[in-house]
Amino acid sequence: MKNQLVLLFLLVSLGSCQPKPVKPITDLLGKVWKANTVKEADQLVFTLGATTNIKPGYINFRLDLSQPNKVNLKDVDGRLVTGTWSVSTDNKRLILDNLNPKPTNTGGLIEYYILSEPDGSSLQLERTSESRKTGNTIDQYALIPE
Repeated sequence: MKNQLVLLFLLVSLGSCQPKPVKPITDLLGKVWKANTVKEADQLVFTLGATTNIKPGYINFRLDLSQPNKVNLKDVDGRLVTGTWSVSTDNKRLILDNLNPKPTNTGGLIEYYILSEPDGSSLQLERTSESRKTGNTIDQYALIPE
C-alpha cells in the first residue's frame, strides 16, 4: 500500500510538470527601429554617427514594427515596402511577409534570424538569405529604437 501511494504521488507530481510555454517577444519588437551598425558579408559598412561609412544610405534604414502585424521597411536604397510581420513560435525568426512591392527574388517574404534576446533597447538581426541590394550578401543589423 505504501509503495502504491509513493507511486501515485510520483505520477501526480510528474504529470503536473509541464514545459513552460515560450513567451512571445512581439511587445519588445513593436517599435520603429533604425540601424546602429550594419555588416554585409561580415564587413562593417555602417556605424551610426560615423563619417566614413562605406554605405551611408543606412542612415535612412527603418524597420517599423510599431503596429501589430503591419510592417514598413525602408532599406539601404531608400525604397519603402509594406506588409505584415510575425515572429516564429520559437522566437528565433522575424518574418516579413506579403511585402509590396516585392523585393527582388524574395517572393514578398524576408526573414531574419533574431541573434540575441531582444530587450526593447536593441535588436540583433541577420538575414536568412542573401540580399540582392547588397551584392548577394548575408547581412547583419544591430538596431536601436528611433
